[in-house]
Amino acid sequence: MLSSSVILVAFGCLSGVTTVLFGFGGGFVTVPVVYAVTASGPAAMHVAVGTSVAVMVVNAAGGTLAQYRSGRLRRDYLWPLAGYVAIGAALGAAAATAAPDGLLHLLFAVYLGITIIDSVVRRGFLHGGSPRPLGSLTASLGGVAIGAMASFLGVGGSVMTVPLLRRRGLPMAHAVAMANPLSLPVALVATTVYLSIPATDGSAGVDLLAGALLLAGSLPTIAVARRLLPRVPDRLHALAYVGLLLAALIAVLIQ
Repeated sequence: MLSSSVILVAFGCLSGVTTVLFGFGGGFVTVPVVYAVTASGPAAMHVAVGTSVAVMVVNAAGGTLAQYRSGRLRRDYLWPLAGYVAIGAALGAAAATAAPDGLLHLLFAVYLGITIIDSVVRRGFLHGGSPRPLGSLTASLGGVAIGAMASFLGVGGSVMTVPLLRRRGLPMAHAVAMANPLSLPVALVATTVYLSIPATDGSAGVDLLAGALLLAGSLPTIAVARRLLPRVPDRLHALAYVGLLLAALIAVLIQ
């Protein structure tokens, strides 16, 4: 049977691939695996979420730098949305430290299910369209909601920002590129909160060893994947995004 360390490194590699292809800082991979492999006790889900956002700081920062160099980042879509996301992240992380652990697990599954259905049923995500600017109301209220939900569940926000930007007509490659810088404020704010405020049972909010093992897998994978992975056709990219969310939902439900 594989040891916990090997499993964490392997899933770190998987989170590296998802960071490159889908803009995920690793939340949809790291939350289920940390919860299943290392976390225990009444605050298991809190530790999984806290560890996820800590890993996301590094993955999202590396992804942001790489996307900046590629020229795919667009300031008119990133700001002021990123500022409102940071505000929401502080609110969501603080609320998560006081929420019952079972509620976090349930909401994580519900969040995934709603996102999958919304991406398939509503027009715009799978087929794209012509680029349109973000309105002030969308940037403000939408940004706070994205930050709060993402930090509450430890998923970074890409699962909400990618569909949002996609429905504004951006190609998947550009929507995914901007998911990394939009996940960074969530990761930074939420990690600070989780490290400073213990879970309801008094335990630490971040498993540092698990986070280090996940990064040992993700960082080399990100570097290699950016050079070797081929460009994915837009519609296939969108379908694969939904497929990954479905796989994450299944992983959460069987635990």
